Amino acid sequence: MHFSYFYVSLQNILKIKQFIPMNNKHGLIPAHGGYRKLRSFQTAQIIYDSTVIFCERFIDKRSRTYDQMVQAARSGVQNIAEGSMASATSKKIELKLTGIARASQEELLLDYEDFLRQNSLIQWDKNSPEALAVRGMYKPFTSDTSNKSDLSDPSDLYNIRTASAETAANTLICLINQATYLLRKQLEKLELLFLKEGGFTERLYNERKKRREF
Repeated sequence: MHFSYFYVSLQNILKIKQFIPMNNKHGLIPAHGGYRKLRSFQTAQIIYDSTVIFCERFIDKRSRTYDQMVQAARSGVQNIAEGSMASATSKKIELKLTGIARASQEELLLDYEDFLRQNSLIQWDKNSPEALAVRGMYKPFTSDTSNKSDLSDPSDLYNIRTASAETAANTLICLINQATYLLRKQLEKLELLFLKEGGFTERLYNERKKRREF
């Protein structure tokens, strides 16, 4: 009697285990986070640090523009991080927050363009030597952020603290364009993954359905 019960229970356990992938240590909760390795996050963080310096130098701290620019730059960083963490249980939230991060960068881009126009300063062409020089500096700074001990000021990688207003604003525009490009590519990838794999609710439903078949 006891042996029969044990045998049936063992058979049920073995049936359940066949639906659990051996290489998936997280079960229904997929690997998530890891946003610090995203180039979009690294770029947004550089933009945030640089914007704080720019606003301290060139924008009146009592103006709404000062707060709006700093908050837009911060929003870009925070929403990428929050979206990455939320991806464990909601791809929809990850998509939404990544989209907000991109919109924040676009808002900040307009602020820098306005600054140049309103102060009669020149905006660089994207293929100008100056813009190409900024893009040339970009890759080394974002390819390996694990060790910046050789840099004099890791919070000011593009020398915004000493650059002219025109150079500083244009440098930030180049970086923001890079960030929005990366975020657009990131959104496209997230959309494809969502369509292919679904979200947490769908995975949970499918797993429950499999279990109920026993």
